[in-house]
Amino acid sequence: MSSQSLKPRRTSTVAHDPLATPQVYYGESHSRKHVRARTYSANVDRSARNASLSEGVSQGRRISHDEQSLQPRRFLVQVDETLKTLLSREDSDGNYQITIDDKGPKVLSLGTLASNAHNKFDVRGTYMLSNLLQELTLAKDYGRKTIVLDEARLNENPVNRLSRLIQFSFWDGLTRRIDGSNIAKVGVDPKDWTDDPRPRIYIPKGAPEQYEYYTRIAREHPDMRLDVQWLKEPVDDELYVRDLNKAPGLLAIAMEEWIDPETGKKDLRGLPFVVPGGRFNELYGWDSYMESLGLLVNDRVDLVKSMVIHFCFCIKHYNKILNANRTYYLCRSQPPFLTDMALRVYERIKHEDGALDFLKNAILAAIKEYHSVWMAAPRYDPDTGLSRYRPTGKGVPPETEASHFEHVLEPYAQKHNMSFKQFVEAYNYREGVDKETLEELDEYFLHDRAVRESGHDTSYRLETVAADLAVVDINALLYKYEVDIGRVIRNHFGDKLPIPAEFCAGDMKPGQVENSASWERRARLRRQRVDQYLWDEKAGMYFDYNTKKKERTNYESATTFWPMWSGLATPRQAQALVDKALPLFEVFGGLVSGTEKSRGEIGIDRPNRQWDYPFGWAPQQILAWVGLQRYGFDEEAQRLAYRWLYMVSKAFVDFNGVVVEKYDVTRQIDPHRVEAEYGNQGSDFKGVPREGFGWVNASYIYGMTLLSAHQRRALGALTKWDDYERAMANLGLN
Repeated sequence: MSSQSLKPRRTSTVAHDPLATPQVYYGESHSRKHVRARTYSANVDRSARNASLSEGVSQGRRISHDEQSLQPRRFLVQVDETLKTLLSREDSDGNYQITIDDKGPKVLSLGTLASNAHNKFDVRGTYMLSNLLQELTLAKDYGRKTIVLDEARLNENPVNRLSRLIQFSFWDGLTRRIDGSNIAKVGVDPKDWTDDPRPRIYIPKGAPEQYEYYTRIAREHPDMRLDVQWLKEPVDDELYVRDLNKAPGLLAIAMEEWIDPETGKKDLRGLPFVVPGGRFNELYGWDSYMESLGLLVNDRVDLVKSMVIHFCFCIKHYNKILNANRTYYLCRSQPPFLTDMALRVYERIKHEDGALDFLKNAILAAIKEYHSVWMAAPRYDPDTGLSRYRPTGKGVPPETEASHFEHVLEPYAQKHNMSFKQFVEAYNYREGVDKETLEELDEYFLHDRAVRESGHDTSYRLETVAADLAVVDINALLYKYEVDIGRVIRNHFGDKLPIPAEFCAGDMKPGQVENSASWERRARLRRQRVDQYLWDEKAGMYFDYNTKKKERTNYESATTFWPMWSGLATPRQAQALVDKALPLFEVFGGLVSGTEKSRGEIGIDRPNRQWDYPFGWAPQQILAWVGLQRYGFDEEAQRLAYRWLYMVSKAFVDFNGVVVEKYDVTRQIDPHRVEAEYGNQGSDFKGVPREGFGWVNASYIYGMTLLSAHQRRALGALTKWDDYERAMANLGLN
């Protein structure tokens, strides 16, 4: 990979940097001879001031408190002792986090370095104490017993702290490779419900070098029990994919040649990629695009370029960008963002050797995906000329435990006098199950798979109808594909782009030439069809269209703003969206995924769905911000970004650095607490957050670029949007 970060990362040990990465701060700079020594060998008197609340306070010698200093304050800290005292006093609910819910005194004294810990300074408040817990946890990770701790790590501006953690810690915590160094771990699928889970990887026929590589790894390490299999063709035949569920495994993704420093020999290694959250090891589809927006701001062009190469590999060998690279996803894609992702990378590397070839490969892959996935049966609807989420597949989706569908399948099992497990097997292989049951369950799982392909799993907008909907989101994205592909062919390839055999789809012939005019015609035609079927002039917003019922739905979804992101909306439609739609979705923490009216009543028999009101997601925020800016609504974009960033920042400050997958954007106090299916990824950690969550990390980094200097300062002071707006108005600065 030739495209490296343009900014130096915080790893220098030459000068004292109180905000260095943990690896440097606690790992590399621990020698007492070093100017930034983190360890200290002096015996330090313990202060009774920090006694546990359950203990009496002994009469020790008198010590000084709240030392005043013009120099940046540094503390001399015994790690284990201080950590134990901190938790016993402040972590009243015992979850190894210090939050506003804890009932401790919210104060702990630390000895200053300048006084050899004799003089004390009180660390006060949830935010500083939770930061202290995080720093002590990290120091313990690096085996430190005694540390010199800069106060700057405890009282750092929260916006700066979260931005720094994302850039220098969270991205690294979410970065993965797949190769022999870790295949024993990542090759085992936590969703493998078979009797003998083992690491397994499937190799497409077009990558014999990977088959040779992994079989060598398996031979050299028999204790791994690595099972290396060729993937049969056609790779996405739904019956073949169903049968693979008895031996599920990873799907190979792109690798690069490198020189192994231990052997000095040429070998293969996996290209890096970023996963959505800490528990994942697979390359995911639209998560990767959203993450790329933050990664590029942080100058991690190398990672984004690698992910584009992975996606091109997937399209070349598996015909699509996969939901994720596991065998049970071979029939399922996700919302397509490849052209925009590739163009953003190209803009950063266009002066490097091979940059144009990189762009060409990505556009060829996008053309194949466009024709083979989105403009082909069963996703393409010939009556409207629009596309749907409608993946193929047979049987019960295996990536969820079979018990996930127990409420659906149990009545059928009883009807057929079978156990639950027996019925699942019978239905999967269509043996001993009556025709009516097969048709009913086929319909149910058709829509279930479509919901998952949409990335919006789950929502009452899509439940039981997803596969029949020509949705706003996919058609807005395909319009962007059409415009991008046409523009690239015209501007970069002389308006002639021959298609090689490996990127042909349908009735395309190797060597046929693509030009910009045909793609511009496709874009114009899609806009006409979207206006005809999806645009509601009276409501001033876009709605999905049910291709089976031949009618437009009335579910109000934040996807109505996606045509602004892609440029599909006209200026007049964009104005209508801002005037009529935006007030329906804007709440305390940004945009809500759908309106309360559209979601309907909820209760025990009709529980909340995570992509409905009152929840908000990073992708919906980002796409709306970009779309609003595209049409000149900069103030609205800034306001929405500020609302979202404030909510994320406030939860980060009040709840021990938490950054989660999704938020209840109507809650002002604890928006990370989400009561919906699947819970909330990113909140279950001990002491210190390690990764945040991929697309929320990206939304934070990207969103900060939209704010003015005034807004960034106000955000750092945790000023709510309404208070900020009022203050600016009073100053006459609005």
